Amino acid sequence: MEKLEKSENRIRIIAGIISLVVALILCIIKFYAYNITHSHAILSDALENITNVVTAIVSLSVVIVSARPADADHPYGHGKAEFFASAFEGGAIMFAGILIVVESTSALINGGELEGIDLGMILVIFAGLINGALGLFLKNIGSRYNSKALVASGTHVMSDCLTSIGIIVGLIIVKFTGLSWLDPATAILLGGLLFYQGGMILKDSGKDLMDAEDKGVTEELAMLLEKHMFTGIIDFHYMRVIRSGRFHHVNIHMDIPDFWTVKFAHEESERFEELVINDYTFDGEIHFHLDPCRQRKCEVCNIKECPVRIQPFCGTKPKLSIQQLTSPTNMARPIHDKTT
Repeated sequence: MEKLEKSENRIRIIAGIISLVVALILCIIKFYAYNITHSHAILSDALENITNVVTAIVSLSVVIVSARPADADHPYGHGKAEFFASAFEGGAIMFAGILIVVESTSALINGGELEGIDLGMILVIFAGLINGALGLFLKNIGSRYNSKALVASGTHVMSDCLTSIGIIVGLIIVKFTGLSWLDPATAILLGGLLFYQGGMILKDSGKDLMDAEDKGVTEELAMLLEKHMFTGIIDFHYMRVIRSGRFHHVNIHMDIPDFWTVKFAHEESERFEELVINDYTFDGEIHFHLDPCRQRKCEVCNIKECPVRIQPFCGTKPKLSIQQLTSPTNMARPIHDKTT
């Protein structure tokens, strides 16, 4: 397991290095394209690429930091650093959007002529294709190895590809109509789009930092808890998840039989945890708060030889609902909602 984790960390770091190198090369290409065309739309793309370079440096640093194991100062590990990287990236994109709008508005008012449009378009198309491929690569690696920083970078870089398409369309119109004011107008639109996009990344990062409930995570855990339940695991409620990058700390209240000893309950809960975590998308741990059934869950308990049963088992366990799983109170499962 340790060797696998080191291998995955190495892959994330390599992806971060590739992202930084490509961002530096494309930044040079885009500023060269602006230098020969004096296009503010291309300038907006080049300014955005500066944020790509900065955020690639931050993401790479964060991927390295988040790989560190938990220690005395950080008992929950360093994984949340990835969420800070995403938040930083969102803020940097918003700032770039504001700069682009301000610069392009000035150009729209003062006017200007474009030069070397053909070569400029070729360079922008090349940069856009590279960004599209890089974005897909980063999102794929980030999703496969659970790196929020790489996923955020991939999403941002892929948006650069769409930005390049908008720039090309604007330059083609300018080339054939001579309406040079369309160039800064296109840049203003792109700046506004960047500002919105950065805001969305910042919003999502804020949710991660505040440990807002992740519907996908909750649904997966509900499915795994039901899948691996064995005799004696009666019910669950009040599940909470602390997401520390790719490592999740899960807290769940679990109903167990009144007559289990502390030792036996501990061994069974550890066995159950291993079954669930081994099947979970993320790395993690589960802390069970063990609640004695107190004869409240006889209808959903399938233990045949139970010395304290006061009601018969209903015959099949009702489906575990998200509401039941996340409720802070020990709700009774609706018996009418039976599944086979």
